Amino acid sequence: MFKSLYDRLIALSESRHAPFALAAVAFAESSVFPIPPDVLLAPMALAQPRRAWSFALICTVASVLGGMLGYAIGALLFDTVGQWLIRLYGYADRVASLKEAYAQWGALLILLKGLTPIPYKLVTIVSGLLGYNFALFVGLSIVTRGLRFFLVAGALNRWGDTLRGALERHFALFILGSLAVVVL
Repeated sequence: MFKSLYDRLIALSESRHAPFALAAVAFAESSVFPIPPDVLLAPMALAQPRRAWSFALICTVASVLGGMLGYAIGALLFDTVGQWLIRLYGYADRVASLKEAYAQWGALLILLKGLTPIPYKLVTIVSGLLGYNFALFVGLSIVTRGLRFFLVAGALNRWGDTLRGALERHFALFILGSLAVVVL
């Protein structure tokens, strides 16, 4: 099953539709979708190492735009869509503590959470809900998401052949690990 999925991801990674699929996943992950774009970024950068930097740029731009949608969900639709998403990810009882944390450490939280595989949509929705400065939110998102995706692309560009071999041998473990991180 995982071999078939890996083969399909590699085929998609080498197709002319790859940048659009990557942008769609990166955009959606920042506002509503649970799967991180790394699942596409990694095979794409491994399949076409010279384009790793452009793939990282696509991820960054799409993720920040998706983050703006997440911010809007938090600011304008929290009572409906926002609360549903927060409950879906098990953070409904933490909104009060998040408000306190944002009041003191908002910029640092955005920077740190944007680098981790923790669902970024939580940061975007909470930032909108709490009315965090939008321009600062966008600037911090560009920095943190860009850093994350360019670090991944750089590592894949530099050690691509070694990583590709490891990914091919342990793809099931990679997918299961990614899912575990999302669930946790």
